[in-house]
Amino acid sequence: MLSRKNRLLLFKLLSLFSVVRGYNILIITLAQYLASIYILAPDWPLHKVVFDLNLFLIVTASALTIAAGYIINNFYDAEKDLINKPTKSMLDRLVSQRFKLTTYFVLNFLAVFAASYISFRAVLFFSAYIFGIWLYSHKLKRIPLVGNLVSATLAIAPFFVVFVYYRNFETVIFVHAVYLFLLILSREVIKDLENMAGDMAQGYRTIPILYGAKMAKALIALLILLTMIPTYLLIAVFDVGYMYLYFMTAGILLVFFLVLLWKSGTKTHYVWLHNILKFIIILGVFSILLLDVDLVLNRIL
Repeated sequence: MLSRKNRLLLFKLLSLFSVVRGYNILIITLAQYLASIYILAPDWPLHKVVFDLNLFLIVTASALTIAAGYIINNFYDAEKDLINKPTKSMLDRLVSQRFKLTTYFVLNFLAVFAASYISFRAVLFFSAYIFGIWLYSHKLKRIPLVGNLVSATLAIAPFFVVFVYYRNFETVIFVHAVYLFLLILSREVIKDLENMAGDMAQGYRTIPILYGAKMAKALIALLILLTMIPTYLLIAVFDVGYMYLYFMTAGILLVFFLVLLWKSGTKTHYVWLHNILKFIIILGVFSILLLDVDLVLNRIL
């Protein structure tokens, strides 16, 4: 049996993991490595990519920066989350605001330190990334649409830095990026619908609050319809191996999503819609393996 002190420590560790959304960071880290192996550097030997010190440092700096970003976002949204996410908020509050801020600065310092071993340009990029996340959390997220666009841009930034590192400028990669960006942007607007109560109480000026839920739904529907364009291109025009099965499945799910969107009207409905988009994004990460099944089997065997 754990003592009371040890149980409290365990709960605080769980609280910190909740604040930094460790599960999201693990998915992003996996996505960066899979994208590097199967999309950005498919001709490189597996060991050369996996054991590339620069790639490891890029992924580490990204993870540290994102974790710090979740902390500062949690810091600014503490009051709003009490309304929107009361259960999670109570767990998050086991760690003091002072400790969160200290951890925030330590993580950012470690991220820049890791970047310094790559290059000066990497230091500049991650410094700008850190500043961008802070600016978004402090001010930009309160500006309708601008906050959504910035949030989606920040979300794909870790993949941008890996893309630049490998200098792979094939068109198919840009189409993948547009597909991911539109999905994330749709999810950001869904989150605004989901969090209307807390946003309204804290004076946030989001699209649903300023223009109504119907306008927000229309924007989401437009974004999903736009997502169908890269979906079609990745199925019919570009060679994506067996990953076309993923894009076909995602297309069907997005049609189902649109039907549910217009029938939705409660927070529970919006949470379901949010989870559908999250599922499509996570499924896409693991589906990268389908780009070259033979390559996967050869590397496993």
